[in-house]
Amino acid sequence: MLNTAGQEVLAELCGVGQDVLARALPSWGLKDAKLPTSQDGAPAAAWRVGGAVAGPVAFGCRLCAAQRTGTAVRVVRYAPRWSRVCVRHGRWHLDADADQPLEYLDVRHLPEVTAAQRRWTGVARRAVRAGAEPDRVFALAHAVVARWWDQALGWEQEETWPRRLHQVAGGNARADPERWRIVGRDPVVYPEVVAVADALLDPAMAQLVWVDSGAGRPRALPADGMFCRRLGERLGRRWLGPLAATDHGGPLIAWMGSVIRLRRGAGGPPGYDNHPWWLRQEHQSSTMAGQLRGLGKEKKAPGSGTMWRAAVPAEQRRLITSAIDSAEEQLLQLRGVQTGPTAEVARRLLGGLGHSAGLIQNAWKRTAVAAVNGGVPLEEVARWVDMPVEVLREMLTASGREDSG
Repeated sequence: MLNTAGQEVLAELCGVGQDVLARALPSWGLKDAKLPTSQDGAPAAAWRVGGAVAGPVAFGCRLCAAQRTGTAVRVVRYAPRWSRVCVRHGRWHLDADADQPLEYLDVRHLPEVTAAQRRWTGVARRAVRAGAEPDRVFALAHAVVARWWDQALGWEQEETWPRRLHQVAGGNARADPERWRIVGRDPVVYPEVVAVADALLDPAMAQLVWVDSGAGRPRALPADGMFCRRLGERLGRRWLGPLAATDHGGPLIAWMGSVIRLRRGAGGPPGYDNHPWWLRQEHQSSTMAGQLRGLGKEKKAPGSGTMWRAAVPAEQRRLITSAIDSAEEQLLQLRGVQTGPTAEVARRLLGGLGHSAGLIQNAWKRTAVAAVNGGVPLEEVARWVDMPVEVLREMLTASGREDSG
């Protein structure tokens, strides 16, 4: 990043005008508080990681570059997730910082992916008109759908994503399913990400959230609420509504809570958790590079025993995570019920705490079962939960009977 004098020097060295460099260099028009300045107009520069100031780094289309330059070379560019499709050649270009051999995935047989990129242009314009930053809207929608992607291994009704993944993998996704689920996630879920972003910007959908919350008479969000039911319909998945509505602790419920708090005039200062497009760090979707590093560590980890993902079925992991998230959401909701008649407040607090305790107990039972099934000695698990071995064995046996029933 250069100050004004530095930009003049670079333009002179390159022999082109500053307007050309402004188009070629994403950092040209950016300023930095730590950029050195000088009273005598001396050129100065500051180094920054490109992805931090200009966005994600992705591969570009070799075919397009060859047509323009006459040379077939590897191309990289700063490109957000919503502009990864080369419409002309039907290619989804992958992150360039993930240390994996593929530059792109073939999406020629998935016209809905290309159509989603065209649709996003209109969604972004709607975001601007609504006073929202398009990149924040997209990030929230992507976080919502990426969370569903992680849960979808246990969704028997989901047929679209497996089909798309099989196609982008060249019909060979079963050869290395964990890797392909990482590499293929973004193009596979892209149409749903754009659809969710469009839905969250719709004032009519926000009104449904308000109605589900009880409007002027607050109540807990129902599992069969109109908002989540309508969202599932807009995504072509009528069965998704109850699953989304009960996924407490996720980014979608957090967005709904922000909408409700704004309608009620409650919450913190602007830009904090009452801002509908503010995405908590724990809700941010993981990058392909981060997931691949995690997968590599699991496969190369030394020592005895198996890794958690390998030992515990995806459905069991999802149930544990869902129980923990639900308990967290229940406890957060209790913060807002401490006004009113003493008996009513006590009843609601005790009921909520009891429900949260049940969810936590369910989560630790499932975790204990998963640990034992994964090869951890029962004695070790009993010591971790501070419980006699025989009592734990009987409890887990009873729990197993209930689950099988």
